[in-house]
Amino acid sequence: MNTETSKTTCMASPAEISQIGEDAGVYKASKKQILSFFSAIPAGAFIALAFVFYTTTQTGNLGTSWGLTKLVGGVVFSLGVIMVVVCGSELFTSSTMTTIARASGRISRFQMLRNWIVVYFGNFVGALFIVFLIWFAGQTMSANGQWGFTILTTAQHKIHHTWFEAFCLGILCNVMVCLAIWMSYAGKTLTDKAFIMILPIALFVASGFEHSVANMFMIPMGILTAHFSAPEFWQVINMDSQQFADLNLYHFIVKNLIPVTLGNIVGGGFCVGLALWSINRPH
Repeated sequence: MNTETSKTTCMASPAEISQIGEDAGVYKASKKQILSFFSAIPAGAFIALAFVFYTTTQTGNLGTSWGLTKLVGGVVFSLGVIMVVVCGSELFTSSTMTTIARASGRISRFQMLRNWIVVYFGNFVGALFIVFLIWFAGQTMSANGQWGFTILTTAQHKIHHTWFEAFCLGILCNVMVCLAIWMSYAGKTLTDKAFIMILPIALFVASGFEHSVANMFMIPMGILTAHFSAPEFWQVINMDSQQFADLNLYHFIVKNLIPVTLGNIVGGGFCVGLALWSINRPH
């Protein structure tokens, strides 16, 4: 049996993966963008729910290994990206790889940028939907308020990077996210696709890299918790609300969302998408 043929029955070859990625980019940018918007809403919700799962694993972990705790958080967060892929939703960070469809000349620059904007705002809607569901569900009071305290400290940490640090963390994050998506193209079964994405996603989450869509949940959740929690919340966690006064829209957008989004575009669209496509596509 031919060795190459044997390999491709188990997984797509690098050249085939490049073609799949290019075709996916063409499909995303060419279809009716109202469909992309509505497809992006559940993707934003899936990533937000994954951060809910992450937050739960990081709550009340005093005395445990920092690294192992982060590993657990990263592994459970991978569920969000798995749901996005399996359910066929559109996620901004992976949609940055439509750069390869643009490089091949199969879509226009306008189509590419339009898709990014539509999906970005659809993801934002989905993430905020989960923010409000979690808020009105009273989840921040879980574990005697420690769940909400985890939200506060995580969100506050994210707005205290320098602009360039946030940009670089955004690049690193989307390198891993898009590598996870790229490798999932090689899979021939649901198990293949889901399993191969776990560790790349766990790497970026455990390492503290920055994902724009995840932050659309985490930081607004932190802002709500910081400014609208009842006095009982502050009493049970024994903290002063003024310690989190810097959790506001200005710091969210200017100090985090803008540089992280730009970094995500560079990491996914150029460092992974264009790089791997240029190397592996049939010439």
